[in-house]
Amino acid sequence: MENTANTANTAPASDRAAATALVTNWVALWNGDLAIADAIISPDNRVHAAMFDGGDGSAVGGVSGMKGLVTQMRSLMSDLVFSVDVGPIVDGDHVVVRWVATGHYGGGIPGAGAPVGTEVTFHGSDILRVADGQVVEYWLNADTLDLMTQLQVGAS
Repeated sequence: MENTANTANTAPASDRAAATALVTNWVALWNGDLAIADAIISPDNRVHAAMFDGGDGSAVGGVSGMKGLVTQMRSLMSDLVFSVDVGPIVDGDHVVVRWVATGHYGGGIPGAGAPVGTEVTFHGSDILRVADGQVVEYWLNADTLDLMTQLQVGAS
């Protein structure tokens, strides 16, 4: 009898270990360790994300683009701490991780009614396409509505 079970989440141990190491470094990058970007981000990295400015992330490329994206996010909440909720889930050259971020609003978002120092918690999922141990493509799906609600953006 042929095994028809879904095996997408049963990566070989070596793939799982590499994915776990990459995710550990990925989280460290988002927690402010910009130096790690040179090791884990491909110069050809492409970003797919709904950006605060309305863009789609295509303007964010390579190592410097990722450093800029992390710096931009951390400028709004310098004490932001990311941690892994679920994952890594490995499927071929893709690694998926669900994360939670907590921090205190530092100001700078137009229309935000929340006072500086407001504690926020929000979630998201990252899909990373990996080649030669580096992220070559990044899809960001964050609960921006939850974050903006906590910051009282547009609230009257």
